This record gives sequence, C-alpha cells and structure tokens, in this order.
Amino acid sequence: MNTPAELKYTKDHEWVRIEGDVAVVGITDFAQSELGDIVFVDIQTEGETLSKGEVFGTIEAVKTVADAYMPVSGEVIEVNAELDGAPEKVNGDPYGEGWMVKIKVSDVSEFDTLLSAGQYEEII
Repeated sequence: MNTPAELKYTKDHEWVRIEGDVAVVGITDFAQSELGDIVFVDIQTEGETLSKGEVFGTIEAVKTVADAYMPVSGEVIEVNAELDGAPEKVNGDPYGEGWMVKIKVSDVSEFDTLLSAGQYEEII
C-alpha cells in the first residue's frame, strides 16, 4: 500500500495535503483498493461550508457506494471536474490526478487531529 509520508490521513481513509490554509483531499490507496473499480464520483458540495466529519460526496464502485467525509471543517472551494468523465483516476492515481476536493480551511488547529502516515498504516 502506498502511504505518502508528507500527507495527513483520517480513520475514514481520506488523505489531506496541506497548502497554506487550503486542504486538498482524496481517498487513500487502501480505500480505492477496497472499493474496487470506481465508476462514478458524486460531489455536489462545491461552495458549501461543512464541518469536520460531514459527508462531502459519494464514491460509487462496481459493487458498492461509499461516502467521503470532510477531514477538516471549511468551505469546499473546488471539485476535481476531471473525475466526472474519468472516475477511474481515483483508482490509478489516488494521491495525484484522483484528488477530489479543495477546502478553504476554517480551523487550522483541526490539522492536529489528523493521522500521520505511520499512524494510518497501523489502522489499516
């Protein structure tokens, strides 16, 4: 399993890349492998302010549908539009082209509650 050390993680299998007061979010390599072939990513929360732990979208795979949760509170400022026509990018490159949302973080102290790569690997 690929778990980049420079990212932060949630127990719900989201990853977070911190870029100032913006967080780029996606699902982990472990999560996409557990889901299997992803056929649709539905994110309708652009422009909305959500709290940590709230659902920001759903991921539909061949055999199941899973929710994606906010790792930190903030406004969803961008959704990866490329996933509309190519949801398989989440399977092929979950930490790169398969990112899902960018969040304008409202409480940067919430970053302290996220897991390191080592802590996340202990969970999976």
